[in-house]
Amino acid sequence: MRQFIGYFLGFTIFIIGLPTLMWLCSDLIVPTFWQWVVGGMLAVAGLALAIWSVVYMKIHGKGNPFDAMGHEIAPRTQHLMTNGPYRYSRNPMLSGTLVYYLGIITILFSWQAVLIFVVIVFIMMVQVHNEEQRLERDFGDEYRNYKYKVGKFFPKL
Repeated sequence: MRQFIGYFLGFTIFIIGLPTLMWLCSDLIVPTFWQWVVGGMLAVAGLALAIWSVVYMKIHGKGNPFDAMGHEIAPRTQHLMTNGPYRYSRNPMLSGTLVYYLGIITILFSWQAVLIFVVIVFIMMVQVHNEEQRLERDFGDEYRNYKYKVGKFFPKL
C-alpha cells in the first residue's frame, strides 16, 4: 500500500499538479503550432525518461523513488542504482521531470511558469542534496565512486 501511495503522490504532484499550477498562473495565450510541437516533444521525452527511471528502480532496486526531504513515503530502494538510466545520470527521474516542465513552459510561454519552474528547481536541488547525503551514509564508497563517474542530472562528458 505504501508503494501505491508513493507512486500516486508522485504522479499527482509532479505530473499533474505542478503543470496545472503553471497553467493556472500563466497568461492564457493560444500556443503556436511550433510551441505545441517543440513543447510536446520535450514533454514526451521528459516523461519517457522519468517513467523509465521509475520502472527501472521498481524492478531492479525493489523500491520507490518518493522520498520527501528525508522522510520515507514508500520503501526505499534496496540497491544502489547504477545501470539503466542511472548509468547516465544520478537523478534521471528528476532530469526527465525537468525536461517535461521545460516542455510545459514552451507551450505556455509565460514568465509565471518560468518562475514556478525556478522554485521547483530550487526545491529539487535541496532534495537531491539531502538524498545524496543519505546515499553516502547507506552505500559509502560505492556511492562516492558512482558520484565521481556519473553527472548529477546530465551525463558527464
